[in-house]
Amino acid sequence: MTMNQLIDLSHTVEHGMITYKGLPGPIICDFLSREASKSHYAKGTTFHIGKIEMVANTGTYIDSPFHRYADGKDLSELALEAIANVEGLVFRADTAHQRAIGAELFENADVNGKAVLVQTGWDRHWGSDQYFEGHPFLTAEAAEWLQEAGASLVGIDSLNIDNTSEGHRPVHSILLGADIPIVEHMCNLENLPTSGFKLHAVPVKVQKFGTFPVRVYAVLDA
Repeated sequence: MTMNQLIDLSHTVEHGMITYKGLPGPIICDFLSREASKSHYAKGTTFHIGKIEMVANTGTYIDSPFHRYADGKDLSELALEAIANVEGLVFRADTAHQRAIGAELFENADVNGKAVLVQTGWDRHWGSDQYFEGHPFLTAEAAEWLQEAGASLVGIDSLNIDNTSEGHRPVHSILLGADIPIVEHMCNLENLPTSGFKLHAVPVKVQKFGTFPVRVYAVLDA
């Protein structure tokens, strides 16, 4: 039997790591240690119950419309059809001389109903100070093109899909306003073909929450 190849596209969440400057890193600790659990169970039987405290924007995460809009769909309302088993496409942006990624990257592509992943290579800076400075981003025109073309989901391997040097967030506003989820801080997109895979980016089903870390992965066609 032929097995499909799986490619992990998400960063590991670690104690204290910083995903975005100004937001605290996660606190990962024991709620019940194995040693403490000995008093609750029969001899030789122990369990670990962990505890994590974190902001929603930690690691590789997905944004639902509620992240931007008070009346937008929250995590629990995302349609599985939009975030699981979605045909994917990778677009490789040349950001050596320009941070802004325009609509021309997607020119003539059929993205209707597909997960659009933008590879910038910025994930190579993950864990360093460089990651937070001068990152690549999509333009408002690119977001408008993707929205009009019917993309199901848009992901990027960069700090933010928007330009963070100023306060406007047009890409978030356009895509989330059209019920198109966004995945940020992806990685390993260089290991994917430009097509011929299915994307899975399913978060925990939480009400009144707009963003959550996700184990994003691609299933390559056999």
